[in-house]
Amino acid sequence: MELGNHTEVLEFILLGLSEVEELQPLFLGLFLAMYLVTFIGNLLIILATITSSHLHTPMYFFLANFSFVDICFTSTTIPKMLLNMQTHNKTITYQGCLTQMYFFILFAELDIFFLSIMAYDQFVAICHPLHYTVIMNPRLCVLLLLLSWILSVLDSLLRGLLVLRLSFCTNLEIPHFFCEINQVIQLACSDNLLNIIEMYFATVVMGIIPLTGIIFSYSRIVSSIRRITSAREKYKAFSTCGSHLSVVSLFYSTGLGVYFSSSTTQNSRESAVASVIYTTVTPMLNPFIYGLRNKDIRGALKGLVGIVTLND
Repeated sequence: MELGNHTEVLEFILLGLSEVEELQPLFLGLFLAMYLVTFIGNLLIILATITSSHLHTPMYFFLANFSFVDICFTSTTIPKMLLNMQTHNKTITYQGCLTQMYFFILFAELDIFFLSIMAYDQFVAICHPLHYTVIMNPRLCVLLLLLSWILSVLDSLLRGLLVLRLSFCTNLEIPHFFCEINQVIQLACSDNLLNIIEMYFATVVMGIIPLTGIIFSYSRIVSSIRRITSAREKYKAFSTCGSHLSVVSLFYSTGLGVYFSSSTTQNSRESAVASVIYTTVTPMLNPFIYGLRNKDIRGALKGLVGIVTLND
């Protein structure tokens, strides 16, 4: 296909998870239920953290922000997919696709940063408990929050601008349920080498480096826990870390796997299915992993329910 023979892009076609029409009502109901659980569950954690004064600590400060980002993260993809299923229309406008890509990258990178910060918070709490309040002071917490937002906004903006320079021809079918940037780059009929280089560079900087920080933090945490003599204290420490590690494992194992595989293969229907794990399932499980297993969160939620009942 000649590079000069292209027309102005008006819309892309999102092929979704399956082309079998009989499965669409099932997917519609399933993803609607998952989205509602994600939205309500994470919203409850945010409200519980705000209304309960004893949860005004660095750990729950970042957990509330993490829950907010998860709501935004799923809201960039699932509502559009549900709308397409309901209307039997698989198209998304060029402007809508670019907007979806920008916010998806933004909130995905914020998720990564918050997972790293929460790992560091647990490292300080377990390895340096006597200096925890000094190290994790409000100024540092706000600084880490702002730094995460600034880096994520700048990187997602850069990647969006690099996509704007690409030309697209006639093959505008995306084998995914949202505008995944790697798949959009592969549809370009102009030179996309710069986009691919930036993609791998951003993956290392925004993905691998934070993951390395998480692994380092937990290696120190495990080393500290092994020196604890009380079996009860060991179990308590491992239980606290287990919630965070399960989320990290789900998010990174599926996210990085899909990211690298989709950039090297054209047949990505399998990667689209795997993307459901880190784009939908993981944010849905976070309220259960962090909330229901945490007695402080459970107590705050009971208090929140009590307040709502009294107001009624």
